[in-house]
Amino acid sequence: MNHPIESAVAVQAIDHWIDGRRVPGTGDRTSDVFDPSTGRVTGRVALATTAEVDHAVRRAAAAFPAWAATPASKRARVMFRLKELMEQHQDALAAAITAEHGKVFTDAKGEVARGLEVVEFACGIPHLLKGDYSEQIGGGIDSWSVRQPLGVCAGITPFNFPVMVPLWMVPVALACGNAFVLKPSERDPTPSLMLADLLRQAGLPDGVLQVVQGDKVAVDALLAHPTVQSVSFVGSTPIAQYIYETGAAHGKRVQALGGAKNHLVVMPDADLDQAVDALVGAAYGSAGERCMAISVAVAVGDVADALVERLAVRAKALRITQGMDLAAEMGPLVTKTHLDKVAGYVDRGVAEGAKLVVDGRGLKVPGHENGFFIGGCLFDDVQPGMTIYRDEIFGPVLAVTRVPDFEAALALVNGHEFGNGTSIFTRDGDSAREFAMRCQIGMVGINVPIPVPMAFHSFGGWKRSLFGDHHMYGPEGVRFFTRLKTITARWPTGIRAGAEFTMPVMK
Repeated sequence: MNHPIESAVAVQAIDHWIDGRRVPGTGDRTSDVFDPSTGRVTGRVALATTAEVDHAVRRAAAAFPAWAATPASKRARVMFRLKELMEQHQDALAAAITAEHGKVFTDAKGEVARGLEVVEFACGIPHLLKGDYSEQIGGGIDSWSVRQPLGVCAGITPFNFPVMVPLWMVPVALACGNAFVLKPSERDPTPSLMLADLLRQAGLPDGVLQVVQGDKVAVDALLAHPTVQSVSFVGSTPIAQYIYETGAAHGKRVQALGGAKNHLVVMPDADLDQAVDALVGAAYGSAGERCMAISVAVAVGDVADALVERLAVRAKALRITQGMDLAAEMGPLVTKTHLDKVAGYVDRGVAEGAKLVVDGRGLKVPGHENGFFIGGCLFDDVQPGMTIYRDEIFGPVLAVTRVPDFEAALALVNGHEFGNGTSIFTRDGDSAREFAMRCQIGMVGINVPIPVPMAFHSFGGWKRSLFGDHHMYGPEGVRFFTRLKTITARWPTGIRAGAEFTMPVMK
């Protein structure tokens, strides 16, 4: 087999994590892992077979009863220790993200910090699992409810946040008493193994968390496995819909977060410097490989010319280089395939008549000529029917769309098939309030470009950005990873009323 450029050092084998240790794959299929800044192959990750997935699930199921029976306070102490360990190893986790994903180190540290917030939330699990109690609902009868774990839960996570998104799922699921099987992206699989080892060090019993590396074979095996009770997913909308439909058809609880095309509305009264800063960071941060990236700027009224002019200056001045350079503002895309896809969207935008104000195609970074780099791209006069407006590009491509007034901006936002996130920049409270109330979007920012909820709220979009009823992490995560049981009890008093053959009525 011919491989792309490889480093002089040995290419690392990236394994599974089964029963508290790294385990080599038994199959003959692997996938290359790259350093996106150089184009070199740095690792080969094992791609799990159906039999390997079955083994991981069965071992998780064996570990589940004892973990579920562990007092919630003791499960919470594992989360406390994980929090401490993650704080100690934050730089190592961030460096691993940069090495395989390509995002700049400072952004990677921010990813770790946002994942850590969910660990902190899970530390309070005893309080979050409390049920309700009603005494004397009938003569000598009491009733109460409890939340109990599901069993073996599975998570399928994307390449763009190899630490944060697994941490949206794993801490909450484990703290609730479940066992968990994680299938991370095969593009940047190393951070998942690091998280698994930190959980081992934190005191998580062997087998409660398993990591199976893989591709669609592993995904389909998890979706069909009768022991897996729930599936959590973050990725593109077509795959999210497939995960939801297939998992539900196999009787599983599913939360599947899909794609996005997040709009930021700039009103004529907005602080323009603030809006430009927000758009540059939200559109070009992490090279646009964020589900909450802003990819459409909606310029309302006469603000458009000044907005585009300032955005062009900033897009051309982006500091783009390998991610471990602390001065870098943007790094490479994750793979050559993805680079070609993003560049193809820029080609398509030009062909369909959008005005390419800043062209980042063909960027070469000195010393990293084989890296997967593209510069920030900026389009003006983008129309709703264009491909670059409709599709989630997942790259550093910002489209400016011009509208005459607030109502037209709101209609544009609500008319898109995705409903993940949106923002409005304005000084007017009435515009902000109307926008927040009437937009059909799951997460809304007012003078905040990337309104990702804190861990004690929950993350999720509307429309074709979410399949399933539950948003992720926070209170919604606790509800997703537990099921409600209600108990009604009467203790013997010596009085026998005899058999009753009608619907019981509390007296």
